[in-house]
Order: sequence, then structure tokens, then C-alpha cells
Amino acid sequence: MQHLGEIISLMVAVFWTVTAIFADKASHRIGSMSTNVLRLAMASVFLAILLWVTLGHPYPLYADGKAWLWLGLSALVGYVFGDWCLFNSYLVIGARFGQLFMTLAPPMAAIAGWAMLGETLTWKSMLAMAVTLSGIAISILSKGEGHTVKLSLPLKGVLLGLGAGAGQGVGLVLSKIGMQHYEAAVPAGAPELMGTMLPFASTMIRALIGCAGFLALMALQKDLPRLKAAFHDRKGLAYVAILTLFGPALGVSLSLMAVQYTDAGIASTLMALTPVLIILPYALIYKQKVRPKEIIGVTVSMVGVAMFFLM
Repeated sequence: MQHLGEIISLMVAVFWTVTAIFADKASHRIGSMSTNVLRLAMASVFLAILLWVTLGHPYPLYADGKAWLWLGLSALVGYVFGDWCLFNSYLVIGARFGQLFMTLAPPMAAIAGWAMLGETLTWKSMLAMAVTLSGIAISILSKGEGHTVKLSLPLKGVLLGLGAGAGQGVGLVLSKIGMQHYEAAVPAGAPELMGTMLPFASTMIRALIGCAGFLALMALQKDLPRLKAAFHDRKGLAYVAILTLFGPALGVSLSLMAVQYTDAGIASTLMALTPVLIILPYALIYKQKVRPKEIIGVTVSMVGVAMFFLM
């Protein structure tokens, strides 16, 4: 089928839009930490079943200490820090603006790749960063008194959004290092499907460590009773189930499939359309007015993201 990869990539962007909306709903209903614990626990179960069916073992086969270390670090940075910031940003500024800050993930990944892996940071990448940041600035800044400029969003929400983008980008680079160690640990006589399932096995390690990290945070904050209460909230659990289905289950799986049928740069750009796709449904659900400058800002940010992958 012609353009199958592009069609799958657009489906992923839609699925991640659904994920963002229901993550917003779940966070408001049962709390961001409870949402993350339940989401990662459900994702771990799904991945265990997937690995069991495909490889015959419901756990990350062949992963050595280095793989667990780096993938665990990526979970702590990407999930525990990054998603904690993201889901809490939903509580302050909503999923529409929270997703806008996720366009910072590619620039942060580029900087982390340069710092940790020695990857080249070209002038084109720096230009793409500047364009992405300009788009975010257009969306969140407004004219103050006189010639001053002020934030049109709460500072707390902006800082959480910045943390979410940074956590996602740095976590991605750490997971890349972890997968390199994992791949090196796989023996020559491993099942043929192991290469295909490596990203899923790696994701399971990240989900398990991330879930443990959130549980530890909740225990430290003496917030575990809220998690217990979440199990009795059927609507909250339904929201978590939906965001888990469309995120770690379908979203991640189809994103891996998309790059098999089209260029990775095209796939990545199309899959990053969530901040654009979420504008209309979010505005309709929450009856929010969308200002022209916000649409312009999102568009400029998306141009910056596209520059990272297509230049």
C-alpha cells in the first residue's frame, strides 16, 4: 500500500493526542502520580504478555546490568521526572499547552546527544532549536504594560512544561545508550524475533523502573492512600486504561512499525503533530477559546521540529 508509513505515522499522532487528553482527565480525577503508577503498571503487564507470546518469556530476556542501569536512568529522567512534570503541567495549564512544550524534546535530545554521545550539533540543529523556542514564545508571551512582555500562562505551568520537554529529550538519549548495551548483550543464538522485540523489552524495563520510582515518591510524600483510593474510582481507572491502550500499547507499537515503511525523518515529523491535532478537540471539550497567536506559535514550533528531522 502506497504511503502506508505516512498513514501509520498520522495514526500515531492521533493516538498520542487521545493519550494526552485522557492523561489530562485522569490526572485531574485521581492525581498525576497515581495516574503514572497505574499507567506504567498496565503497560508492564501488556508488554509482559507481548514478550511471552513472541519470545516465550514474559520478561526482558538477555538484558545485562548495563542495560538495566542505563534504561533505568532513562526511566527516572524520562518517566519519573519528565512525565511527573508533564502530567502536573496538565493540572496547571492543560494538555494543549503541556503538549506544546513537548516540542522541546528534539532540541533537548540533540543537546544531550552532543554531550553524552559526541553527536554533531550542526548549525541547522541550532536553527531548528531557535525556531521551536520562538514558536513556544509566541504562544505563551503577551504584551504587558508599555513595551513590556509578560507570560500569559502561570509560571509554574511553564516551568513544568520546560521540565517535561527536557526530561523527554534527555530520557530518549539515555534509553538509546541503554538499548545499545542491551543489543550488545544479546547472544548470537538468540531467537530471531529478539531484534524486533528489543524496543519492547527495553520499554518494559523503563516501565518497571518508572513505576517503582513513582511508588517511591508517593511513599516519601505519604501519598499512597490516594493510590489506594484510585482503585475504587472506576471512571479514573477507565481514563488510565484508555491512555495506556493508545500510548504504550498502540502508540509505541505503531511508531516502530511506521519507520519500517517510510523515512524516519518523515515518520518522526508526522508523529510529532500532536500539539496541532490537540487544539480543536481540547477547545471543544473544555470550551476554551483558541487565540490566533497560539495557532501561529504551535505552527512555528512544528516547523522547528520538522527542521530537526528533515533538513
